[in-house]
Amino acid sequence: MNNISQALLEKANILVEALPYIRKFYGKTFVIKYGGAAQKDPSLKEAFAQDIVLLNFIGIKPVVVHGGGPKITEVMKRLGKEPQFIHGHRVTDKETMEIVEMVLGGVINKEIVQLINSHGGKAVGLTGKDGKLLKTRKKLLKINNEEVDLGFVGEIEKVCTEVLESLQDKGFIPVVAPIGFDNSGCSYNINADTVASAIAVAVKAEKLILLTDVQGITDEINNLIPTLNIQEAFKLIEQQIITGGMIPKVYACLNALEGNVKKTHIIDGRIPHSLLLEIFTQKGVGTEVVK
Repeated sequence: MNNISQALLEKANILVEALPYIRKFYGKTFVIKYGGAAQKDPSLKEAFAQDIVLLNFIGIKPVVVHGGGPKITEVMKRLGKEPQFIHGHRVTDKETMEIVEMVLGGVINKEIVQLINSHGGKAVGLTGKDGKLLKTRKKLLKINNEEVDLGFVGEIEKVCTEVLESLQDKGFIPVVAPIGFDNSGCSYNINADTVASAIAVAVKAEKLILLTDVQGITDEINNLIPTLNIQEAFKLIEQQIITGGMIPKVYACLNALEGNVKKTHIIDGRIPHSLLLEIFTQKGVGTEVVK
């Protein structure tokens, strides 16, 4: 009986620890970039969907933005098309863009929607073309002071939040694939971290949360840095302590903060229920980047 009572007490303490955060964040919008292991491992996918549904039920308004690069590469190879990259950016010709739309806007987006709905949520899948959500222009990559054309790779000009707000007002959870459009109606592939950051600014989000396959931002001896401000982040980039794929994630956080998003987080998506642990516990499971 004592063991049972202790176990129940621990559960009660967890709820009590979460209470101030639930109260603080009620009615707020969180933009969550979903990717990495959490998007591939079946148990982590289930845990993520449960987290999103729970956030919605307690009055937080989640907007999910997802990537899907590995799946795009897999489908391209299956169709006999070899992927090309320049400095980590996918070269996206017309045929590749068609594959991107099929994979991101179709297969992956609908799978996430179904997963959330299977746990009691009301998710709706979108691309940036729906409701004119993501107005885009062609992105030109600069290498050694020369502009390189990547094809149908875009950067965001404007986020039209009306479609997101309309869905949220009716209790729906928007799930956004990072595909935009230009004035002529052409589709563009956009970096999902960039999309999440831009949407977070546009909807005046309380938080931007990026799920990754690492523990967070680490120092020169690989120790986790729990909290980092803007100046410290720039310094770590200059010192080449923050490198590689972490750089665009950090810039996504910095851009969001400069756009008045309250807090940003880079968290370890390999941990089950990492979203709940980061939001509702004091310790968290990653790095928060703050002003």
